[in-house]
Amino acid sequence: MPVYAYKAIDKFGKEIIDEIEVASYDEAIRRLRSLGYFPTQITAKRTKAPAHGAAGAAGTYPRAGFSLNINMPFFGGGSVKSKQITIFTRQLATLIGAGLPLVRSLNILRDQMKQGTFRNVVNSIANQVETGSTFSDALLKYPKAFSKLFVNTVKAGETGGVLEVVLTRLADFNEKNEKLRGRIKAALVYPALVITIALGVLSFLIIFVIPKFMELFKELGTELPLPTLILLRISDFMQHGWVAGIIFMIGMILFYNFLLRLPAFRYFIDKVKLNLPIFGVLIQKVAIARFSRTLGTLISSGVPILQALMITKDTAGNDVIAHSLGRVHDSIREGESIAGPLAKTKIFPLMVVNMISVGEETGSLDQMLSKIADTFDDEVDTAVGALTSMLEPLLIIVMGLIVGGIVISMFLPLVKLLTTLSA
Repeated sequence: MPVYAYKAIDKFGKEIIDEIEVASYDEAIRRLRSLGYFPTQITAKRTKAPAHGAAGAAGTYPRAGFSLNINMPFFGGGSVKSKQITIFTRQLATLIGAGLPLVRSLNILRDQMKQGTFRNVVNSIANQVETGSTFSDALLKYPKAFSKLFVNTVKAGETGGVLEVVLTRLADFNEKNEKLRGRIKAALVYPALVITIALGVLSFLIIFVIPKFMELFKELGTELPLPTLILLRISDFMQHGWVAGIIFMIGMILFYNFLLRLPAFRYFIDKVKLNLPIFGVLIQKVAIARFSRTLGTLISSGVPILQALMITKDTAGNDVIAHSLGRVHDSIREGESIAGPLAKTKIFPLMVVNMISVGEETGSLDQMLSKIADTFDDEVDTAVGALTSMLEPLLIIVMGLIVGGIVISMFLPLVKLLTTLSA
């Protein structure tokens, strides 16, 4: 039977360092709690071997802290989708809440999955937990599947013995984030479709229709006005220089991605995004909603405030906001509250700062952050709807101007020719 070394705090606040012989990691936590201990660290130390004859008769040998089942989930096996993580988290919380041990719950979820990357990941995690690793340590080995937020929240749940609760909160967090992303994507479908169709029509006109008119103008010997000459140059380029154009665009994209690796350039771009006339407000609202949801989830799961702020900073998605949260973290470490340093960043609205201040004073910061996130989710939904409504007529006007410009450029030589003939 496995032996676990543990550190725990007793009811008098004294640290206990000892060993316990139990069947599993979950059983170790339950046994320590029954003794009135608060476990802070549990690690598998060794596994006792069964009687010599028993192992030989079965033709098997006990595992000694490692497994020969080697998995390489991210080596040519695809990627793990966020929806898969959300479903896995929700189902795992349900199974643990029903009283099933962690390893058995992981094996059940693995068996019902289709062959693929995520099944390999879950199988590897189950093997590691079964051989004595903590759940959070096993998750930490798969950063492409499980974020720092996920791993640290699970670790806090393990330490506090409330794994089911934190998994449920993580599932709620992921579902709300997916809904927010889904609303934004759905709102952008129509403008993207209109732009794609319009570009296709314009390309057809420029490549196939305009050259026919140009041949006619050359035969008639008509002098072409400037707008028509510009249109002619564009048509020639799209017919004969499209390869060079594609190479140039790929080069610009690669160069831009290279520049994004530079912290100063990335900070500059993120600052420009926040100051855009219309989209800047939307980006800011999305960032505030993400910040509030992430920080609230971490705090409610028992993650210390300084560690929670560092995780929130890493998942901010905007360098300007991340730098601001870094300054807030340093101020709190020096003894200040959250609201004061947050107000100095000039990024978070006064309403958000005041609500956080009230949450700190009343001891309900996590609940207040959740309310802020819900409020800004609704505001993002409203802003996206308004932006979509505004983009529809704007796209129509822009496309009308472009098509009108092409038509006028094509008819200017005809008008000039008719004027010459009538004279």
